[in-house]
Amino acid sequence: MERECMEFDVVIVGAGPAGLSAACRIMQLAEEQNQSLSVCVVEKGAEVGAHILSGAIFEHKALDELFPDWERLNAPLHTAVSEDHFCLLTNQSNYLNVAENLTPKPMLNDGNFVISLANFCRWLAQQAEKAGVEIFPGFAAANILYDKQGAVAGIVTSDMGLDKNGEQKNTFEPGIELKARYTIFAEGARGHLGKQLISNYQLDYDKQPQHYALGIKELWEVPPELHQPGLVIHGVGWPLSQSDTTGGSFLYHLEDNQVAIGLIVDLNYHNPYLSPFDEFQRMKHHPLFSRYLKGGNRIAYGARAITKGGLPSLPRQQFPGGVLVGCDAGTLNFAKIKGSHTAMKSGMLAAEAVFSEISQGLHQTIPGYERLFGESWLYQELYESRNFGAQIHKFGNLIGGALATVEHNWLKHRFSWTVADEKADHECLRPKEQCTPINYPKPDGILSFDKPSSVYLSATQHEENQPCHLKLKDPALPTTTHLSLYDEPSQRYCPAGVYEIVTSEGKPKFQINAANCVHCKTCDIKDPSQNIIWVTPEGGGGPNYPNM
Repeated sequence: MERECMEFDVVIVGAGPAGLSAACRIMQLAEEQNQSLSVCVVEKGAEVGAHILSGAIFEHKALDELFPDWERLNAPLHTAVSEDHFCLLTNQSNYLNVAENLTPKPMLNDGNFVISLANFCRWLAQQAEKAGVEIFPGFAAANILYDKQGAVAGIVTSDMGLDKNGEQKNTFEPGIELKARYTIFAEGARGHLGKQLISNYQLDYDKQPQHYALGIKELWEVPPELHQPGLVIHGVGWPLSQSDTTGGSFLYHLEDNQVAIGLIVDLNYHNPYLSPFDEFQRMKHHPLFSRYLKGGNRIAYGARAITKGGLPSLPRQQFPGGVLVGCDAGTLNFAKIKGSHTAMKSGMLAAEAVFSEISQGLHQTIPGYERLFGESWLYQELYESRNFGAQIHKFGNLIGGALATVEHNWLKHRFSWTVADEKADHECLRPKEQCTPINYPKPDGILSFDKPSSVYLSATQHEENQPCHLKLKDPALPTTTHLSLYDEPSQRYCPAGVYEIVTSEGKPKFQINAANCVHCKTCDIKDPSQNIIWVTPEGGGGPNYPNM
């Protein structure tokens, strides 16, 4: 197939904090050296920010480096943290406040801001465009271009206008080849192309398996008398403790009477009957949260996987022709429950590594990212927090959290041990006979809701007549194997109702409602046989988050 081809010095995949920071930084370097560079960013969302979802508590360390005058530039950091509480939810109605000296220091939020990460990325995109970066929203990077030596040479965007059978409709437009001297991949957690790069170049050789969590979030508008701008609440324990599952809850007060509430569920959980979505709906009834939500109005919903393995799971990020950055690699600092500042810094380091190669007249070489990374505060921060996730996984929230507190608050990282966490998340499900079914209460339509109404609030849209972007290696496996072993867990771990078991001619049938997909990537991660492969749908499809 003949394709239109465009050539750039640098192509960046993904308009999140990592990709946009890389774009801004490389243009700053070009201006400092009086060089002219062509840089483009491709973004699969219909607009910048449409697929961005995070809590989000924002640490501005990397922003201070990238734009020291960010206040003058009107960066959307409007709500400083005013109160910070860490709570242990002991049951469905009680909780304990954990004293500050018993809370791991990385989790404290003095000096941070409560923000909408989507709006922050829109602001970053404006800075990038002012510097001369071309940003193409609505274009999904579907495939990787390689040169004859096996180096990355750019990407191909997805074909538009194919029907469910892969045949061309009258609206068909072939994808475009975007060739580059260097390509920076910043797709976010479990990136479709990043996954391929890690496999192709064996970037995770001798590393621990990557680990993930599923973050589910709602945005509420609450009565003014209940609104406390800058109030931050983090919780552990109930309801996840009932099923021996780790993770945590959060509630953040933003500006304009808005509150962000969410639940993070570690995807190494064991019980196939567990539904992260229903755990979240149940969680909102706890008095710690319900007192702020009663009388409020739910205005947005979304979900996204979180890469949380930390430094022991971090793959090598450089390869011939490019760099893997941000959550596409796994730079989130889970001890801080923050990844935006680390994603930004990894993008900035990638920009410096790539610019150094370009300045020498090179192309498709291996950028020197690893050296810059090893000398940076990003490496030091991830090194100091390297055991946090493994301690929680192996010992649970209470004992693991206590060990983390001792390590961070008192031992001050004097010892160099690394806790192993060798079991991949998809290997952790137990057969259903070994687990107890969970009976979730019906939603009340006041604090708790069903999946269809939630997906509606995510503004998710896909062209119905297009190839399914959720591929099955073995289409029969869900009903022939997973149904008897695990009661087909995808119908519960998906937070958008994409997967169902229906009866057809008296037999169970696995149904995929791909139009519901919010691009969280949980299925690609948690499927126990790794049978589900998430690939990019047509560009512009998926959720359309306003300010998540």
